[in-house]
Parts: sequence; structure tokens; C-alpha cells
Amino acid sequence: MGIARSTFYREQLQRIGEAELLNAIIAICDEFEAYGWRRVRAALKQQGICANHKRIKRLMREHDLQPRRRRRYVATTDSAHDLPIFPDLTKEIALSGRDQLWVADLTYGAPRPGWSGRRMLECKGERRN
Repeated sequence: MGIARSTFYREQLQRIGEAELLNAIIAICDEFEAYGWRRVRAALKQQGICANHKRIKRLMREHDLQPRRRRRYVATTDSAHDLPIFPDLTKEIALSGRDQLWVADLTYGAPRPGWSGRRMLECKGERRN
């Protein structure tokens, strides 16, 4: 035959029209609303549908099928604890100049074995709000 064996046995992807492609894209976007054009194209290819990425991007843009972005909220403070909460003693102090009040902050955590921390020392009189 004059062609390679892998070419002869390769499964051919089907090419479909605009309406069928749009219906397939809508079905994927309804199921996975955070999918962009790259993931939609991969899902179409998995279903055996061949489509150019520019065509997929155009159809998604024209029919407002842009991915919904998920905002990831990460809670960094645990305020619901039984430990004592110390009062803020700096609220009553009225600062009139520099070097009158110094505060320190210590934040620690253990992302890797061992101790890691961040220390901060600042003068409250120099801080501009």
C-alpha cells in the first residue's frame, strides 16, 4: 500500500459542523464550568472529535462560555480557640512624634522539618496610614 502500518491502524477523529461542535462544547462547559478552551479541546479529543483550538476559542467567546474562575479562600487565622486573647494596649496611646512606640510581631509555622519564622520590628510613629 505504500503507507506505514501505524497510519493504517490509527483511529481517525471525526470532523463535525459548527452546530454539533457547539452542542458538544456546551455539554462539556455545563459539566465542568471551570474548563477553558484547552481542557475543552482535550475533552473533545477524548470523545473523538477533532477541532482546531482557534475554532473552539471563537465559539466559546461568541456564546459566552468562558470559564468561571474559582476564588480560593484560605483561612489563615483561627479565632475560635480557647486560648487567652490579650488586649491591644496601644489603642489608648496618642503618638505625637517618632520613636515613641515600638511593636514587634512574631509569626511562625512549620512548612518543612524544623522551625521557620518571620520576625518584624517596627516603629508605630513612622507608619503612615
